[in-house]
Amino acid sequence: MLSLNVGPVLKARGIERPYTYLVKAGISRHSATDLIQGKPRVLRLDHIELLCKLLICEPNDLLVWSPDKDQIYPENHPLFNLKRAQVQSNVQELLASMPFKQIKEITQTISDIKKANP
Repeated sequence: MLSLNVGPVLKARGIERPYTYLVKAGISRHSATDLIQGKPRVLRLDHIELLCKLLICEPNDLLVWSPDKDQIYPENHPLFNLKRAQVQSNVQELLASMPFKQIKEITQTISDIKKANP
């Protein structure tokens, strides 16, 4: 089953009030609630595009796939790219528990990656 999973991306971006953030971005109150809960009745492409622009991500980052229990899929099926682990880490919590020296190293690594992939 394919579902929308915006929460981890919002959390990774440090957005503490996702409902307010989405409403201020132009998404209706009702749609914002549905998106945050991952249960929109209708998946609007303009919402997906807006989310991707705001969160600097791609649609695959917002979608999660869980295989049907009674269905068998080949191991190389493209939908497996959308399968996510259930446990989502909060980047801010991870950084808060690390020594500053390691944070500096991570920051340098991220800067190097950004320079290599503008």
